[in-house]
Amino acid sequence: MSFFVYPIKSLNFATMKFLFVVQGEGRGHLTQSIALREMLVRNGHEVVGVMVGKSNRRELPAFFSKNIQTPIYRFESPNFLPVSKDKRTNLWISIAYNVFKSPRYLGSIHYLRRTIKELDVDVVVNFYEMLIGLTYAFFPLNIPYISVAHQYLFLHPDYHFPPENRTELKMLKFFTRITCVKASKLFALSIEQKKHFPERNIVIVPPLLRSEIFETHPQKGNYLHGYLLNANYADEIVDFQKKHPDVFMHFFWDKKEAQEETVINDHLTFHKLNDQLFIRYMESCEAYATTAGFESVCEAMYMGKPVLMVPTHIEQCCNAYEASQAGTGIVADNFDLEALIDYIPKYRENTQFREWAQQSESYWLKEFTFDKEELLKQRLSYKFIFG
Repeated sequence: MSFFVYPIKSLNFATMKFLFVVQGEGRGHLTQSIALREMLVRNGHEVVGVMVGKSNRRELPAFFSKNIQTPIYRFESPNFLPVSKDKRTNLWISIAYNVFKSPRYLGSIHYLRRTIKELDVDVVVNFYEMLIGLTYAFFPLNIPYISVAHQYLFLHPDYHFPPENRTELKMLKFFTRITCVKASKLFALSIEQKKHFPERNIVIVPPLLRSEIFETHPQKGNYLHGYLLNANYADEIVDFQKKHPDVFMHFFWDKKEAQEETVINDHLTFHKLNDQLFIRYMESCEAYATTAGFESVCEAMYMGKPVLMVPTHIEQCCNAYEASQAGTGIVADNFDLEALIDYIPKYRENTQFREWAQQSESYWLKEFTFDKEELLKQRLSYKFIFG
């Protein structure tokens, strides 16, 4: 069955120039920026550049460079630092590591400011990059910016958090506020409809799924599909396959030195992250296992795939809890693929999510009726950071 959504015709508003700034950690923010660029260009706007945070551990996926179709500017950016053989993230070690590197980040802030001014855009769109919030906090830029991420739901009064470490949850919310200092609007990607929260400039919108997702023909295949944000989870996958040699599996990772394909045997292959291939394997898999990134969980929901979510840090714990409450799948501390296989016959598709996602473009175009001067007046105050 196909779920193709026809493009919505452009609303009557002025053509605008945008600059994207994208947190480079993981796959989600990258694919969201591709989807939003496609939507804006299709409706007569221009994206003149995309600035992407980088780290020494990961390289920019080739699919992004190919599909974003606009000049790319790189800058060094804070990121989560994995420990325990590259598995679960330690928040405190990540903080210490990024404080140590703060002189480099100051250079990035100056670079962001300079580039924003030189490109002379109408609006900057920030995909959860902390350094944009700090750039606007430190410098009086008269170019407004908006922020786009699922994480802005954490600032909505109706959001339900998992029963996790309260200190880490407070730090997560504080970090989220830092990413949107002086932002004019916060676009909170949500798996279900909620009311906007104008007191904090929060606008609720459907997920930004790429057009290729809407063009898929999902079917139930005979293999498990997965994405590993942290590559050393691969050991768990290999161990499972040794115990269950009859199970076919295709997993994706963004391991920097890996080949395009790492074939363990004729039943298990690890693929370097390739978005077209990733979608194709998602389309025909029996079930999906992931480290609980918001974007790929939404893609699995849209295609009606049961999901095993293995969060590696507090943000993904929230993603996993929220998705499990919506009937998407199950949550575990490790890649318990036996539990995922047992869950498959119990899974029921969330058809309301599919309907919500199919309305995405009409929602986004309605909310992208910007007036630059009005956006500047709507900027969040500094009190918002500690509110």
